[in-house]
Amino acid sequence: MSVTAFRLSQPKSRADAGGVESLVRAMVKKHRTPLMIMRRAALEKQLQRFRKGLPDVTPYYAIKANPHPDVIRTFMRLGTSFDVASAAEMRQVLDLGVPASKIIFANTIKSGEDIAFARKRRVRLMTFDNEPELYKLAKGYPGAHVLVRIKVANQGSVVELSLKFGADSEQAFYLLRKAKTLGLVPMGVSFHVGSQSTNVENYLQALEITAGIFRESRDNAMPLKVVDIGGGFPIQHFDNEVGVNFERMASQIHHQMRTLFDRQVKFIAEPGRFLAGPAGILVTQVTGRTFRNNKNYYYLNDGVYGDFSGMVFDHCRYEFKTLRRGQKFLSALAGPTCDSFDTLSLNEELPELYVGDVVYVKNIGAYSCASATAGFNGFAPAKLILV
Repeated sequence: MSVTAFRLSQPKSRADAGGVESLVRAMVKKHRTPLMIMRRAALEKQLQRFRKGLPDVTPYYAIKANPHPDVIRTFMRLGTSFDVASAAEMRQVLDLGVPASKIIFANTIKSGEDIAFARKRRVRLMTFDNEPELYKLAKGYPGAHVLVRIKVANQGSVVELSLKFGADSEQAFYLLRKAKTLGLVPMGVSFHVGSQSTNVENYLQALEITAGIFRESRDNAMPLKVVDIGGGFPIQHFDNEVGVNFERMASQIHHQMRTLFDRQVKFIAEPGRFLAGPAGILVTQVTGRTFRNNKNYYYLNDGVYGDFSGMVFDHCRYEFKTLRRGQKFLSALAGPTCDSFDTLSLNEELPELYVGDVVYVKNIGAYSCASATAGFNGFAPAKLILV
């Protein structure tokens, strides 16, 4: 359900903090909700932060975080490279004009059809983490450039990614040597410390392990050239959130890279959430209200089957904000579908809201609209607009 009525619920004279409320008001008047606002300036700012903090690392934007064409075009214009995990993602960025040389096929398990597509479109750089995958690649894409993905610590990460991917580091050199004997080109090592990682030790330990693999390969006349430090760089989801400091983490990572590796080694990364997350503002409106279980209960026109899908698939928590001021009461928020699972929160402190009032969330540009269900129960995901 979309809501067009908008309740102007606070004095115009109040200054809007950071311009966000002014933007939300203007967009609600112009568009129907739910609405995902992606701010181009925020995308640019995050990329600048990444490049400043890790000046020796080439960012490959992981488009799974937010594959909207306007987001990809923005990063393409800014000169980034791209991380894709399927032929469909590969086709999307290629069709938008991204050169094949600026793409990494970063999925360690690939179908034969996707390998054939990569070969046809000359996307050569890719990851693997097991020997059977090498035989598939050798058959489907002779001469492909490969990085072995190793399993590393994911302690403190919201989503652990070494549960599903990554070879034991002791097997890395053997696998790279096997790749060479099969006619592939061993390029280096890849790892991922887990999503939304605030523990810099994961990166530092992974780099130390990777440096050991580089030494073993060099000592056996098979020098490597590329280190892929993956993604997982954290962002703040709440205004007053503590424990998230990308600049401090980046400084330590940069020092470790320069200490352990030769200057000739090329470093790349696969940031997704870090680049897209802070740019997104999801704007919803109240479609219904009641009082139950001794609290105000509000129904919004977007939920976990839509653009709050990150609460399920990304284990994410969001800070709900309103344009209304006043005394706050214990409140619950739910999505529009007929499924009770579609509940966003049972313990929010919110002012009393009415049908048509706005509830919005910042820092929701990644793993939200990207994983939203297309029309479950007849409710469409939010319209995305880049401003």
